[in-house]
Amino acid sequence: MAIKQYYDNEVLPQLIETFAYKNRLEVPRLQKIVLNMGLGEAIQNIKVLDSAQEELKEITGQAPVITRAKKSVAAFKVREGMPIGCMVTLRRRRMYDFFDRLVNFALPRVRDFRGVSGKAFDGKGNYTLGIKEQIIFPEVDYDKIDTLKGLNITIVTSARNNEEGKELLRLMGMPFRN
Repeated sequence: MAIKQYYDNEVLPQLIETFAYKNRLEVPRLQKIVLNMGLGEAIQNIKVLDSAQEELKEITGQAPVITRAKKSVAAFKVREGMPIGCMVTLRRRRMYDFFDRLVNFALPRVRDFRGVSGKAFDGKGNYTLGIKEQIIFPEVDYDKIDTLKGLNITIVTSARNNEEGKELLRLMGMPFRN
């Protein structure tokens, strides 16, 4: 069963029962997932950016956008407009497919994994997760990796608060620490 169907058939009724929603449209749902790779070393070596783009494309199945510096920072030798990272925004089917792969394949491959922190919510029900190594994703070919790069994954929900957002993600299979 696809994760979207699982949400519609299993998660939605449980959320309606838990929070006593009057309308199905009130129930929190995933809106988008944003993957961001900030690459400070791209200032010296621009090739790092190309490999990061290729890896993000393999992980998500969607071409990433290069992010550029908004301001010049002399201490970090960064000029305004320099490429310093890449990001992808996933919506609809790709978002659900990625969430399924993240929860069921990638996170269990993390060394000494005991669950993700339940405190990384922003107050509006959105969850941000930092990953230290991109090699936990099965799509990334280990032999083609030049350096280990981390990435941030932000899961944006339509929840009104952290409690609703956490319950939504928990019911969808996010392995939170106890």
